[in-house]
Amino acid sequence: QVQLVESGGGLVQAGGSLRLSCAASGRTFGSYTMGWFRQAPGKEREFVAAITWSGSITSYADSVKGRFTISRDNAKNKSTVYLQMNSLKPAATAVYYCAAALRAALGPRDDRGYEYWGQGTQVTVSS
Repeated sequence: QVQLVESGGGLVQAGGSLRLSCAASGRTFGSYTMGWFRQAPGKEREFVAAITWSGSITSYADSVKGRFTISRDNAKNKSTVYLQMNSLKPAATAVYYCAAALRAALGPRDDRGYEYWGQGTQVTVSS
């Protein structure tokens, strides 16, 4: 059974930090591009960050560049992806989703190319 399980969300004051984790199991996710997306109330889901299977290439939305860092740990039979979020702003309030794409044929920023999704974790940034 394929599973992506996010954790680490919560309530934080503006300027604070959170670290999200996504535990991927059920297949060899070490060969997958992993991404983080978020969806705020009343808004469409948007790209946040992505990392290739080797971890050698990362990409970020302009709104988070320089403040968020994506990384991954490809242990045997289990991969974990992290999203370190610093200098958080109230605009970052959203449900954050982890996703996995074998080919990301539409590019790492397009959510239509991701085959697997987690259930999401809520991040709330208070002003």
